[in-house]
Amino acid sequence: MSDKFDTWAIVELMGHQQIAGRASEATIAGGSFLRVDVPETEGAKTFTRFYGAGALYSITPVAEEIARSAAERLHCRPITVWMPDLEPRALPVGADCVDDDFED
Repeated sequence: MSDKFDTWAIVELMGHQQIAGRASEATIAGGSFLRVDVPETEGAKTFTRFYGAGALYSITPVAEEIARSAAERLHCRPITVWMPDLEPRALPVGADCVDDDFED
């Protein structure tokens, strides 16, 4: 019998990144991932991230208070999504791609 991994932790990732929160095992599409539930901080609401084993450098189990403090200090933030205007826009009639202000 094996116990499921589920603990507060500071997780170090490849690329000198860190994240802190409640770390547990997750299986997605048959693959193993580390799930990190980052607690709410002064600058961000709670969020979850999943990491494949290849992204992990180390996992340090810590007390909840330490993980919460680390999440605040590390400024862990959820992803920000930027979507360009997806509505196609036509050029006005008579417009072309020539810059009239360009001088030879």
